[in-house]
Amino acid sequence: MKRKEIIKLARKDFEKAWVETAQTLKKPHHDNEYPRIHLETGKSHMLYNTIWELRQTYLNLGFNETVNPVFVDEEDIYKQFGPEAPAVLDRCFYLAGLPRPDIGIGMDKIEVIEEVGVQLNEEKIQSLKDIFRSYKKGDESGDDLVHDVSNALEVEDALGLRILENVFPELRELKPIPSRTTLRSHMTSGWFLTLQSLHNKDKLPIKLFSIDRCFRREQREDLSHLMTYHSASCVWADNDVNVDMGMAVSESVLEHFGFKKFKYMPDEKKSKYYIPGTQTEVYGYHPKLKEWVEVATFGIYSPIALSHYGIDKEVMNLGVGAERIAMILHNQTDVREMVYPQTYGKWFLSDRTLATMLCINYYPFSAEGRNLMDKLLSTARNNGNTPSPCQFTAFEGEFLGKNIKVTILEPEDGTKLLGPAAWNNIYIYDGNIVGVPETDINDEISLKAVENGISTGISYMDGVSAYAAYKIEEMIVSGAQELSIRTTLSKSISDVNLKLDKVALNYITGNNKVIDIRGPVFCTINCEVLE
Repeated sequence: MKRKEIIKLARKDFEKAWVETAQTLKKPHHDNEYPRIHLETGKSHMLYNTIWELRQTYLNLGFNETVNPVFVDEEDIYKQFGPEAPAVLDRCFYLAGLPRPDIGIGMDKIEVIEEVGVQLNEEKIQSLKDIFRSYKKGDESGDDLVHDVSNALEVEDALGLRILENVFPELRELKPIPSRTTLRSHMTSGWFLTLQSLHNKDKLPIKLFSIDRCFRREQREDLSHLMTYHSASCVWADNDVNVDMGMAVSESVLEHFGFKKFKYMPDEKKSKYYIPGTQTEVYGYHPKLKEWVEVATFGIYSPIALSHYGIDKEVMNLGVGAERIAMILHNQTDVREMVYPQTYGKWFLSDRTLATMLCINYYPFSAEGRNLMDKLLSTARNNGNTPSPCQFTAFEGEFLGKNIKVTILEPEDGTKLLGPAAWNNIYIYDGNIVGVPETDINDEISLKAVENGISTGISYMDGVSAYAAYKIEEMIVSGAQELSIRTTLSKSISDVNLKLDKVALNYITGNNKVIDIRGPVFCTINCEVLE
């Protein structure tokens, strides 16, 4: 079923379309069935590599890892920020939820249900009412509603879904109702809640770190701003905490990433949850970039904010942006492209990757066929420049239970056994696929391909010989008595029995690269079954 057909059917009858998508499953090749599937090592994301290193750094400095609350009540923002809270809340996401409606079952709805072929009785109607009442109270999960309604009516889930869609429009017309709960916009919101629970339960000093997502309602996402980012944050709670601790921790964390020199500057933002004069920006000099980069902020939490949570300790807090560190380490200039390369990044396939996507298409399946392919290649290599007309026996003897004779020939006068492009080698260079002659290389792209490109190790004759051996195997299995294969001018990769993955083809055409496998091959291979 094609994609457009699936969408059209889903709009008409979603349940039927969903059931029929099972038909799109294909039985895998024997080699791709469990337990024969072989999984290769995957490629990690540079951001999570950085997060892993930040975790190890904090652990090495004696900080214990914790998970801070993600859901923060609006009231807590006021406790932490005081009069600054409204401005902070402007950048917060508020959570909303769908209300549980009162769903009545009147005679009009009973009639519609019966019109679709469901026979109702008092027991079924009461069961349906009980389910909707339980749903309204929150005892019934929305995930199970379709199934439970179907059971109550004693029908299949497909019909139950159709009844919910058509008979109870109040479900479809629900609108979200906002709550006073926000998504954590900065790790500090979570630290106050965590410290409230721990400050009288753990031995001092309390040293904790958390690396997790924060959510910020930015006006837009750009080169340096995302609506969700990772804060690598720590707190140090004790009876006596000072700014020097922030300097020491920030320096120890950042030295791990190659920063050699540091400078500390007062942060002009002056957040109200810090003691005045303690909020400090950390700049590190990175020798690779040869410049000073703002990488962290620390400060001492305000006693006012701490008192709202019953915390009578002093607390130093340091925050490091994981994305900022990753951008520095990997020379990235656009945080969107770094975090979401699949969406914002420029599509790039290396020449080596492209080389893995080009292969011989038809290839002999038997050991005898592969041996025949080698004999064809050696005969062609040894006699390719022989003036024509000429003919050479590449193989004569038993092959897959039959006696055969295989020859390479050129019947026409005034040429050679093979055309001049027969031994062109295929290279990948700068996203281009080119056939390069063994000698007398004249064009610029071929010269660059040989010097800087990736050789696939495939010549035109490799593809032609593999195809001939494959077709001879096929000839023997089918019972045919003779076969003649003629390759003339190569204009595309299929002319020399090569196959390119669609992903590679899309990449090459989308980036205005070329596939140049042109050239005169002029090879004739005959096979006959001997009596």
